[in-house]
Amino acid sequence: MVLVEIRYLGFDQRQNSRVYRFDVRTDGQLTSQVSVTADMAVFRNHSVGIQEGPFLSGNKLTADLERGWEGEHELTAADVRAYVDAKALTDAQRAGARKAPRRRPGVQAEGQKNSPWRNCRI
Repeated sequence: MVLVEIRYLGFDQRQNSRVYRFDVRTDGQLTSQVSVTADMAVFRNHSVGIQEGPFLSGNKLTADLERGWEGEHELTAADVRAYVDAKALTDAQRAGARKAPRRRPGVQAEGQKNSPWRNCRI
């Protein structure tokens, strides 16, 4: 099994694009420096903050390397849309898991039984 490590180095701004730079190491040896280009309009059009750029570019680079891609790497609208869709699904699942606990009718919590305010009417 070959161990591939990707390390984010930073980015360069080129007009309306950012070029995210990475070191790619295989089995501890530096094999190459690779960049992933992302058009800033893609982030804006999908309401994704540019601070997500390194993460998304790293994921794109990892996927490209796994499938043996050796050309230029570009973060596309489809990549960002897939991220937004996956994030929305995860958020919806979390919200569903946080539903309020069900309470049995007629059963009061211990603190409510002895509360001096329980039968107070104004």
